Amino acid sequence: VVSTRKMDDDALDAVAPVDDALRFATYEEYLDSQISPVDLFYLEDEDLARQLVELGYRGSGETLKREEFEARKRAGEEAKLSKLRNQPKQLASAGKDLSHFPFLHALAEREELVRNGKLTSIIFVREKNTKQQEVSGYIDYAHRLKTENFEPTFERKKKLMPRPSDLSYYNWETQHSTSNSTPNFQVIADNEAGLLFKNKRDRKVINVDPTAPPGDNSRRVEIKTHEYQQVVIYDHVTRRKT
Repeated sequence: VVSTRKMDDDALDAVAPVDDALRFATYEEYLDSQISPVDLFYLEDEDLARQLVELGYRGSGETLKREEFEARKRAGEEAKLSKLRNQPKQLASAGKDLSHFPFLHALAEREELVRNGKLTSIIFVREKNTKQQEVSGYIDYAHRLKTENFEPTFERKKKLMPRPSDLSYYNWETQHSTSNSTPNFQVIADNEAGLLFKNKRDRKVINVDPTAPPGDNSRRVEIKTHEYQQVVIYDHVTRRKT
C-alpha cells in the first residue's frame, strides 16, 4: 500500500517543473538555482556546472530541457494573460461620488448594463463647445464606452460632448451636420418620421422625436441637470429572439 505521504510527494514532484518554469525569468537562472556552492567550489566553472545540471548530473529531481522550460514558460504566461482578460473589468464610474451631477450619475447607473450588452443607450446632448458654438448630437453610449476611457469623464476632468463621428452631430453656428452608423445602431435619416435609429441586434427602431413614442422596449428619459443645456437618454432593452 502506497502511503499518503508518498502520494503527496509524487504529486509535488509532478508539478515542481511547471512551477520552476514560471518562477525563473531565464533558463540560466533556473539552472543556477540547482547549482550548490560546493559544486562551484569543485568545478570552478559556472558554465560547466550549468551543463552538468542540464544533463541531469547535478540538481535535484527532473531537470527540464531548455525547449521544455521555454514551452512551459510560454504556456504559463498565456494562462496568466487569459486569466487577466477574463477578470471582470472595473467600472469607470466605480468609487466616484456623482450625487451632485445628475447626468454623470445617470451614466454611472447604466454603465454595467451597457457594458454587458443588456442595455443600449443613445444620449442626446445639446451644449456649447470650447469655441462657444452650440452643438448637439446623438451618442451611442456602448460604442463610446468601448472605444474610449471614461475615467476622466466620471472624474469630471473631461466633458462628454457630441462629435462628428457620433450617430448624429450638428453645429448650430456653422450648420455642419454628420450622421454615422455604429456597431449597435443604423441611422435612418431620410424618413418622414424624422431621425430614427435601428438597433442592429433586434432590428427595433428608436424614434427620438419627443412628441412620438420612442418604440418597442424603449424609453425616453430627460435629465434635468446644470451640467448641460439639454440631455435626453433613450434606453433600449435588447431582447434576443429565441
